[in-house]
Amino acid sequence: MSSKPISQPVHAGMSKGLTSYGDAGFSLFLRKAFIKGAGLSDDALDRPIIGISNTGSGFNPCHGNMPQLMEAVKRGVMLAGGLPVEFPTISIHESFAAPTSMYLRNLMALDTEEMLKALPMDAVVLIGGCDKTVPAQLMAAASVGLPAIQLVTGSMLTGSHRGERVGACTDCRRFWGRYRAEEIDAAEIADVNDQLVASVGTCSVMGTASTMACVVEALGIALPGSASPPAVTADRMRIAEQTGRQAVNLAGSALTPQHILTPKAFENALRVLLAIGGSTNGIVHLTAIAGRLGIEVDLDAFDRIGKETPVLVDLKPSGQHYMEDFHKAGGMRALLRELRPLLHLDVMTITGRTLGQELDAAPAAFGQDVIRPLARPIYAQGGIAVLRGNLAPGGAIIKQSAASPALMEHEGRAVVFENLEDMTRRVDDEALDIGPDDIMVLKQIGPKGAPGMPEAGYMPIPRKLARAGVKDILRISDGRMSGTAWGTIVLHVTPEAAIGGPLALVRTGDRIRLSVARRELSLLVDEAELQRRAADWRAPAPQPGHERGYRKLYLSTVTQADQGCDFDFLRHPENTGKTPL
Repeated sequence: MSSKPISQPVHAGMSKGLTSYGDAGFSLFLRKAFIKGAGLSDDALDRPIIGISNTGSGFNPCHGNMPQLMEAVKRGVMLAGGLPVEFPTISIHESFAAPTSMYLRNLMALDTEEMLKALPMDAVVLIGGCDKTVPAQLMAAASVGLPAIQLVTGSMLTGSHRGERVGACTDCRRFWGRYRAEEIDAAEIADVNDQLVASVGTCSVMGTASTMACVVEALGIALPGSASPPAVTADRMRIAEQTGRQAVNLAGSALTPQHILTPKAFENALRVLLAIGGSTNGIVHLTAIAGRLGIEVDLDAFDRIGKETPVLVDLKPSGQHYMEDFHKAGGMRALLRELRPLLHLDVMTITGRTLGQELDAAPAAFGQDVIRPLARPIYAQGGIAVLRGNLAPGGAIIKQSAASPALMEHEGRAVVFENLEDMTRRVDDEALDIGPDDIMVLKQIGPKGAPGMPEAGYMPIPRKLARAGVKDILRISDGRMSGTAWGTIVLHVTPEAAIGGPLALVRTGDRIRLSVARRELSLLVDEAELQRRAADWRAPAPQPGHERGYRKLYLSTVTQADQGCDFDFLRHPENTGKTPL
């Protein structure tokens, strides 16, 4: 039994954020009475309270190891003398969210932020994995300022199809493309469907989930070595236990996200995004997280550092290997060692040590073929390039490390689809007037247009071209594509078509020029003609459901891609810095 008066409020643990009854002592008394109903003692309640966000869901196989991770984190918390308390939040899976997971990212960030504010915890372990969950959690943590540490769920294992190693989801798209081209039959596509996802966990290639896992370790908000262990391995469980221990060390400390997520840390993360051939979604998410702290991500500066930061990681879709191989090759610590000359080593990490100190203490290098040295890169520049021109005055991006070299300098005729429904209806029509040198343009899949900026920028190659052996065609949209996808695909065209951006004015037959070398994306139409089209343009009719609920909030406040697609009222009201420096 505790000798302290049960009603005496203290400024830690159970006394944080007391419910408003007009009497703080009674509020704490009542709170303790209810929590003791779960069998907890005063001794337990006097310890640092570590919240653990539980994002498990039967609709989220990427988080299928959540029970084991929760147990390991709790073990670590208790070994370090804390009291672990789990709490649920929204869980989002890329393939189980309509209209798109990006539409729900900000809602999850809001949910998580309010729970971090409302619940009495001294520090929090944020467990996420699937694409939008980790960004949502870090957006929330950045806004609240509670000591926080990120734990990712880890990647799935690879499978085997007729002797070939396969994994989600680059190989999903490759086999589906072969099926559309009638190179394989329904029986084989069903067989491969059983093998692409061999266990729970996130995609086994350098998709968005793996990208964000690497990025959060680069930011310093997750433990060193935590990005790469696969979901079902002992290494992942040990990292979870260590994360729980570290959360107790953070409790009551000044090492909050604001002291870790600095402009220098974001520059390190952006360099890692470039060096891993990471998902194009990474730039949107990093921009959103930084925006919560008032830090502006400068796309032109990002492109500048991209020219000096090569792709070093040989993982699909930019290379050949999988996340299991990246982990066995040394993971992020091995990559950061290679990038050391380009990094800010004085940034603080979640351990209380600087990045430089962590790299000095990292395991010794060894021979492997997954992570290249700077002198022998996979791709000479960073994986992502920023494009500008009269078609994208606010910028657009292309994943150049996964594009076809023959299409990187290209001029062609536009074949325009007005929206996703138009594209779905006509793309496989044998009467569609399109050739391999044409440029597919898809409108209305931006943040507001879809809504939710779906990963439909990876437009399917028209079936008649696929049957003829066409493997790639230049595609342009205001939407996104999966980090697991590849091809010569221009994305995030800003401003989007739905708000009258230049993309809205493109018509079939117009000429478009792409020059990745010059970072140019131009609509080759006379300016006077564009002005006439702009004068005639009318916004699309609102979709059903736009007038109420979350959709109304989303449509009225979501920002453009260059601002991270966050809600405008959640971004920090002041500019506190810029990155890259």
